[in-house]
Amino acid sequence: MPRKFFRKYLPSHESIRQNRYIALFGTLLHHPNLWHLNRHSVAGGVAIGLFAGLVPGPLQMLTAAILAVPLRVNLPVALATTLYTNPLTIGPLYLIAYWIGTLLVPGDSAPFSHPPEFDWANFGTWLSASFDWMLSLGKPLAVGLVALAVGLAIAGYVIARLAWRAHVLLAWRRRSARRARRTLG
Repeated sequence: MPRKFFRKYLPSHESIRQNRYIALFGTLLHHPNLWHLNRHSVAGGVAIGLFAGLVPGPLQMLTAAILAVPLRVNLPVALATTLYTNPLTIGPLYLIAYWIGTLLVPGDSAPFSHPPEFDWANFGTWLSASFDWMLSLGKPLAVGLVALAVGLAIAGYVIARLAWRAHVLLAWRRRSARRARRTLG
């Protein structure tokens, strides 16, 4: 992937070690894979972010961080990837999860009701109504969320690895073509 582009925006390993807030965690956040861009850490960060993005409530980034640290994958990538869920996308994602859940747990589905309408003016009321709606859907939603989260994580990991590999192959070919032009010209 375009490492040079991302290196401009990511902190250096030394600045991370010297940060007073990160120092509170001791050496827990000092592993290089948590901050460096390589094929394994980025693909793992994408997978964890996609998985944690479907955690209900505002615990998505916390879940991503808790999973990224012991698995030693890129922490900023994991946190940023959770942002695919937001008030506009969470409804359709939960509907897909419910549908998957009804396929995996046949005969145990509650009657489907539509999610509450999103309202910025009454965000707290909407959030409470959304939580009640999720609870009313029961076991199919819970099973579907886990299945969808695992499926998205696997797909994200594979796609990130393939995209990284494609980028590397294209860079090699471009470099090879430049060398060939220099030797001929």
